[in-house]
Amino acid sequence: MGIFGRKDSTETETAAPSAVNPELAALTGEYTIDPAHSTLGFVARHAMVTNVKGKFLDFNGTLHLDGSDPAKSTASIDVKMDSIDTGSADRDGHLKSADFFKIEEFPTMTFRSTSAEYLGGDDYRITGDLEILGTTKPLTIDLEFNGAAKDPFGNERVGFEGKAEILRSEWGLTWNAALETGGVLVSDKIKLNFDISAIKNA
Repeated sequence: MGIFGRKDSTETETAAPSAVNPELAALTGEYTIDPAHSTLGFVARHAMVTNVKGKFLDFNGTLHLDGSDPAKSTASIDVKMDSIDTGSADRDGHLKSADFFKIEEFPTMTFRSTSAEYLGGDDYRITGDLEILGTTKPLTIDLEFNGAAKDPFGNERVGFEGKAEILRSEWGLTWNAALETGGVLVSDKIKLNFDISAIKNA
């Protein structure tokens, strides 16, 4: 049994409930994501030949972990779109404009989990609703649980790494420019990557 719950096709209604792993049960609680030690990043193909990486610097989120009934675990994240950082002020300005994120009208991107499953080992898959530009679509994230530890300041932490892919056009992000050699300037497929450190609330 894992943090986010395991789907077992052999389970029957008459099967005896499995014992709760005390190490997982001890993780049960509310957690706050630590932005200083977490990264929400993305990768886009540029001009068909290279990758441009970016991240969001301002975000907050919470996790509810239930070690006794992992399927009840949830995640919620809010991202300030004007905090986008790709290493280029001009490119960031374009991404914030009406061509892309329209940050004055839609200042926040949100994710709210709806379900999760255990894949084996430290691997999980969590599905939720991702809202961008006022459009909400499902997003599935493959996660690896990196473990739990107490830091030197006494904080109880859990860590996850995650990845996902989306087609930005499904959220209305359709701006592009054709290349003379064929193809387009910005890929529709965007790779998402997450490194999450969360602190258990007192």
